[in-house]
Amino acid sequence: MAQRTRRLQFPACAGFVGAHWWNQQDAALCRPTDAKEPPGELCPDVLYRTGRTLHGQETYTPRLILMDLKGSLSSLKQEGGLYRDKQLDAAIAWQGKLTTHKEELYPKNPYLQDLLGAEGVLSSDGIWRVKPIPNGKGPPPFTTTTAPKPLIPTEGSIRVWSDFLRVHLHPRSICMIQKYNHDGETGRLEAFGQGESILKEPKYLEALEDRLHFYVEECDYLQGFQVLCDLHDGFSGVGAKAAELLQDEYSGRGIITWGLLPGPYRLGEPQKNIYRLLNTAFGLVHLSAHSSLVCPLSLGGSLGLRPEPPVSFPHLQYDAALPFHCGAILATALDTVTAPYRLRSSPVSMVHLADMLNFSGKKVVTAGATIPFPLVPSQSLPDTLMQFGGATPWTPLSACGDPAGTRCFAQSVVLRGLERARLTSQLAPGTPLPSPLHACATGEEVLAQYLEQQQPRVRSSSHLLLTPCKVAPPYPYLFSSSLSQQGLVLDGPPTGAAVESIPVLGALCSSSSLNRTLGDLAKELAKLDLRRWASFMDAGVEQDDLEETLQELRSLAQCYQGGDSLVD
Repeated sequence: MAQRTRRLQFPACAGFVGAHWWNQQDAALCRPTDAKEPPGELCPDVLYRTGRTLHGQETYTPRLILMDLKGSLSSLKQEGGLYRDKQLDAAIAWQGKLTTHKEELYPKNPYLQDLLGAEGVLSSDGIWRVKPIPNGKGPPPFTTTTAPKPLIPTEGSIRVWSDFLRVHLHPRSICMIQKYNHDGETGRLEAFGQGESILKEPKYLEALEDRLHFYVEECDYLQGFQVLCDLHDGFSGVGAKAAELLQDEYSGRGIITWGLLPGPYRLGEPQKNIYRLLNTAFGLVHLSAHSSLVCPLSLGGSLGLRPEPPVSFPHLQYDAALPFHCGAILATALDTVTAPYRLRSSPVSMVHLADMLNFSGKKVVTAGATIPFPLVPSQSLPDTLMQFGGATPWTPLSACGDPAGTRCFAQSVVLRGLERARLTSQLAPGTPLPSPLHACATGEEVLAQYLEQQQPRVRSSSHLLLTPCKVAPPYPYLFSSSLSQQGLVLDGPPTGAAVESIPVLGALCSSSSLNRTLGDLAKELAKLDLRRWASFMDAGVEQDDLEETLQELRSLAQCYQGGDSLVD
């Protein structure tokens, strides 16, 4: 029995991460039957639901509720295209007078193009011909026809997340917020209080509750909710209010919130930077109060006002100013660290994962990932792990600075995408062992022993999966020429083959680095002269709210004392 998970998504940064996330889930569904990796390590039914069109065709769509602003859908229809009666639409002809109203047409999403005919076509003989859609009961059927050459997106062709989404959405997935604009200088959702007020309006509250009840009532077992929302703008308030609603209505279920932030600050935008600071502070405090676990995600180096360069990966070249690039990297990390509660065999529930990581009131965690995991074909997992030495083996992804010298209280680590033959030592019998890791009999033992060496006496959970992360287009091509088709680091000349999948190491940590990060955030908040930012206060936030948030932020920081510079 699959443990169902609902995903709530509140763009704009979250939209790019979410679109890449669902594209990767779709790519995993479309695994060839002769693939080397065994099918079924991750259970897609945790995230997807089956349905049926008016013509009897089975569908497989995400359990997703998405709230976004006017103008963000591009050519994507709010009601989707899977459940319309196209035959009936084609047969209707109005005989009366017609008035034509023209508006600017958005170019069609080319990555959804090959799926738009999946529901069927009305042929010349008047018969509706349907085509199969995966139903989640094993790998989807594959035809013998030659697959078309994959489209490679250009940065200029991607304006919003809906421009590259490959997955059909259910008609009840999208809820549009018409009172704010996606683009332009006016009518923007800028402040936490504005976002909170949206879900205080009966129109939007009822729309969210209606969608929640629709998805929840069809579950045989509901383990919890993933909330993906921006932290830096008004969606911080939307996400916080949604988490409060979920906590009230579905007590005891897991609520894991991922707070997205864009890349580095631009020094020439003081108002946006102050709003970003305020929204982030309010968001972290309110989300941690109503969630089982909260994790900020960003490729930037700081949550506060101090500008820091974006993080770097040895085998990736990306533009930190492009949400399309940043979203792909963060989605890859998210796809990896969420694997424990999506496993087909012996899954860790969302509640248990949160309980393991947030003991002693530590409900905020950091994320990190090694993308791709740097395995050379001639080496084994013990060889690669030993090359890290004493350094943290992953790149931090929560804008909390360098983790060196910090203390880890608890961690959940996932390594995926390595062939079974590479998981243990490949040394010939009788060869002196370079490390205790080379004596381990299984890959699980190698990973667990390595984590114990790095962080002794830390509460730790680890999982090892053979299934890699798929990076097929429209995933941007960010990889260096030193990688093979399977994402391994070549120890010879480049082959010229495009990277199709990669191994990834991902981690969630309750870390003392949050003491410094949250403490600095509180100090910057305390220094603000809010008389200069009256418009933020006018957006539904009172002076008492600010004082309470400041105190809660300080208290939250104090939870993470130990092994780092402490808050005064």
